[in-house]
Amino acid sequence: MTQTATPTPLRLTPQDYFAWEAQQPLRHEYFDGEVFAVTGGSIPHADIALNFATILRERLWGRCKVRNSDAKVGITEKGPFIYPDVSVSCDERDRTAQKFSRYPCVIIEVVSPSTEAYDRSGKFALYRRLKTLREYVLVGSETRTVDVFRRNPSGEWTFIPYSDNDTVELTSVELSIPIDAIYEDVILEQDTYPLKIFI
Repeated sequence: MTQTATPTPLRLTPQDYFAWEAQQPLRHEYFDGEVFAVTGGSIPHADIALNFATILRERLWGRCKVRNSDAKVGITEKGPFIYPDVSVSCDERDRTAQKFSRYPCVIIEVVSPSTEAYDRSGKFALYRRLKTLREYVLVGSETRTVDVFRRNPSGEWTFIPYSDNDTVELTSVELSIPIDAIYEDVILEQDTYPLKIFI
């Protein structure tokens, strides 16, 4: 997903933001009183996010809440408020959340060339402020790659890359997911070929 600046008459408080956004046709992320429209991604992006969310929901049913890109995560009670592609919270405080989650253990972003730099740097810097977050997952939308950033007990982040035929380990929720399942029935641009025209 990508952001587009949205003009508003005044800087919004978090309460104003929730009331204002409820009247808007698009989703908006909130940073220090400013809002940014969140636009959709490609078809592969949507398919990958749905696959990942479906797998997690089926396997974590009754144990954790799995939410899609319509659900915000709040870095603090006053923001920023961000829409990740998929979030997982096993914290009871998030089970009855109405406006945003605050205690996710896993956040997943499906990246594209236009969003990858921000997802790996600025957005990750925000997510690292969440004390409950144990794994941050970046999934390729043009290649079959999954990068997992995992917080170890000392608070340091380690990087584990996965590619074709690997099994992705999410230790925070004790799951092993074949990368083929994440990309099941997903047609990437690299999988298509130009149409041959015969004259």
